Amino acid sequence: MNKWPLLKYDNCKETLETLHLWMQIVGKLKLEQNPFLNHWWEIAFSVTPRGMTTGNIPYKQKIFDISFDFVEHKLIISLNTGEQKILKLKPQTVKDFYKEFTQSLAELGIRIKINTTPSEITNPIPFPKDTIHKKYDKKTVTTWWQLQLEISLILDQFRMNFRGKSSPVLFYWGSFDLNTTRFSGKKLPDKVDWPKRYSFMRYAENEENFAAGFWPGDERFPYPAFYSYIYPAPKGCESINTGPEFSYFNNKLSECIFPYEEVRKAKNPEKEILQFYETTYREFAKLAKWDINELKTVVPPKYK
Repeated sequence: MNKWPLLKYDNCKETLETLHLWMQIVGKLKLEQNPFLNHWWEIAFSVTPRGMTTGNIPYKQKIFDISFDFVEHKLIISLNTGEQKILKLKPQTVKDFYKEFTQSLAELGIRIKINTTPSEITNPIPFPKDTIHKKYDKKTVTTWWQLQLEISLILDQFRMNFRGKSSPVLFYWGSFDLNTTRFSGKKLPDKVDWPKRYSFMRYAENEENFAAGFWPGDERFPYPAFYSYIYPAPKGCESINTGPEFSYFNNKLSECIFPYEEVRKAKNPEKEILQFYETTYREFAKLAKWDINELKTVVPPKYK
């Protein structure tokens, strides 16, 4: 298996847009049921050796989880009672997926009302009415997921030498990206004037933070890429050293970018990715006057 396969936004766009919407349907159940955690950590998915999982979701006297199996291309709903429903992941409209999914939940005795309007998407179509997004190419999904799995291990390694608060490596179904975030420990003033579409950011960006992750591209930047940024952004971000040769600060996105295609060509992709994350973290943190030494932990010799 090629650890760093070809992934082009134009080729995978339609399939990943459909999958993105299916994952939002599932993710909104977590949003409704799980108790709030810092920065919405409770709503995200975790990468597994076969796909992604919601983890435990409470419902009345039951507990269930939902797993996307991207090896056999199935959606599995499992209850602590032993009951289970399995849906095939196949080409179908968001409307049909939503109908089949909600019917399966109802057959298991689970009835949860969700906001049926997609989040963080331009011109969203309510799930029960979306007959436009319907492509599902298994090879594309498997390639994309295998990358999530590989990158999740690198992000775990990046977390290792930071002793401050940091998030687990999480997949966010709203923005459709894999991410881990470091925090300086400094709170920010409550900001209530986020645009309506991004009102949730009031609780996501309420502390100084540095984010590192990967996403497959979008309409603003149609290329898969590793990214990093700091919030709030101090003056001078656009001129920092970003590490590897082909990494750079993207002024349009206000983020550091390391194009995936350049990573694929590297002799040691893992080393280059870590260099990108570590370099941009140090550069951003210095500008923001974080106490870098105080936030660094001692790593046992076995792991060095």
